[in-house]
Order: sequence, then structure tokens, then C-alpha cells
Amino acid sequence: MTEHLEVHEVGPDRAADVVAVVHAAFGARPRLDPPATATDETSETAAEALGARPGLLATRGGVTVGAMLLQPEGALLRMRRVSVHPEAQGEGVAGALVGRAERLAAAEGYDGLVLAARAELPSTVRFWGHLGYDELSRQGPMITLAKALPVERTTTSPEQARALAERLATVLRAGDLVILTGDLGAGKTTFTQGVGAGLGVRGGVTSPTFVISRVHPSLVGGPALVHVDAYRLGGIAELDDLDLDTSLEEAVTVVEWGEGVAEGLAETRLEVTITRALGDDPEGEDDPRQLRFTPVGARWIGAGLHTALA
Repeated sequence: MTEHLEVHEVGPDRAADVVAVVHAAFGARPRLDPPATATDETSETAAEALGARPGLLATRGGVTVGAMLLQPEGALLRMRRVSVHPEAQGEGVAGALVGRAERLAAAEGYDGLVLAARAELPSTVRFWGHLGYDELSRQGPMITLAKALPVERTTTSPEQARALAERLATVLRAGDLVILTGDLGAGKTTFTQGVGAGLGVRGGVTSPTFVISRVHPSLVGGPALVHVDAYRLGGIAELDDLDLDTSLEEAVTVVEWGEGVAEGLAETRLEVTITRALGDDPEGEDDPRQLRFTPVGARWIGAGLHTALA
């Protein structure tokens, strides 16, 4: 279709429109046991939900094609009644709704989003998996899926970058994998120094380029820090040759230059991208960096990443 797809936040005054698309979407699904409760939604119940927290309505050419209710749930934002009208299936409506929900959640400081899906609808479960949502739990036919949101921060000095990394260390635990990406001079080793300080490990953290990896034992009874430089490694096979698997479960592993190499070490990880942005005066004292923390996997749901990096 040529009409532009729009997604708006809506309140109780659009409850009837939300309910209409919810009924159309869920009514077209296969009969489930126990049956879905979405078709029990009324304008009154939807208005109550929309009064507590605005929901989303997708329209194309003035016609309602999708809807979603949103419900705060602690540090997470729950997506409910995610609905696409049967006549608008396959047109990107669901992705647009979810994208808008994720942007709202990030802007409002939520750690991530959560929803429930039916195990009897494998295509729906695959859709959420494709968007990065991981299974948290399963009870009967209901699967709880969630996704931790990225965090972006700016530092203007090496000291600020180290302090940010120290705060990150407060939520790191044994078995965590941190993959650092950035150009030469971006500050990857400086950042790792902050992680080491926050973990309370032994030894000065320096670039392990020529020895490939170093292990820094904890001085405070916590996990060790395994610091790896993957710059000269050709791929995951060479990384495996370092026998890191023997320490991954017991240590926090930080891999510099790890993008495209280290992802296979663990299904859950934290990807940290450091981008150097020269200020107006490249020779001045300010040395700004943009840092993007992208959590991958269910481990990061409710881990307190946003709070630690605040």
C-alpha cells in the first residue's frame, strides 16, 4: 500500500478503535485452549488501561490497522494486546508498533520490555525472537518474552570513561561476556581498566595485545577479570584455542576488538561500542566519547544496567 503508516500514542478517547482492531486480530487466530482473553476486551476495560498509560494505535490512510496496550511493570514496560488487523498482515505494522514501544520505553528510562506469547503460535514466537526478545519463563501455554534495551552515554574524559566502567562492574557477575568495539584510540583499554577497578582485581590492566589475554584474579572474593585482545585473532576458532571456556563461567571476560569474533563464546553478552567524537577544539582538554551498551540475552532483563550507568 502507498499510504504512510503512522503510529500514535492514544488515550481513553480512542478505546473503541483499539478494541475494534484487537477483536479483529485475535478473532482471526486459530482457536486455542484455553481460549485467548483478548476478545473479552471491552471499550470500558480498554479505556481504563489507556487512562493508566497511553497505548499505541497504528493507522494507514486514516484506517486503524494495529494497536497495543502498554502497562508499566517495575523497571519493564509490558506490551499487551499486540494486534494487527487481518487485512494489514505482512505490511510491517507489528514491527512499527514494537519499534515505537521500544523508543518510548527507552525515552522513559525503562530497562526493557516484556510480553506474553502463546506456545501454540510458533510463528508469533519466532517473530519476537527475530526482534531480539528472549524467553524468560514458561507456564502452561504461556511464554514470557523480554528484551533489555540499549543504553547510550557520553563521556568527555578518560576519567569519566573509567568511572562509567566502574559503575558497570557493579552489575557484572561471573560468566558475563563484554565485547568492546571501537577504533584505535577510542579508549577500550581505559574502559577495561575501570571494569577491573570496579571488580577489585589484582594487577594493572594494560593492553594485552602481544600476549592476547591476561587473567586478573579478584582481591575481594569476586570473579576474576579475563582481558582479551582479539585484534590479531582470525576468528572464533583461534579464540577457542586460548582455552577461555575454562574460565568463562567463573570470570568476567572482556574482549577488545571482539565484534565478529567473540559472539560465539556465549549466548548472552554485553556489546559496548565506543565512538570517538572530536569536539570543536581537538587539542583541548575535552575528549568526548559516545558509548552504546547493547545487552543481548535474557540475563540482562532486570539486571539494573540502566540504573548502574545513570
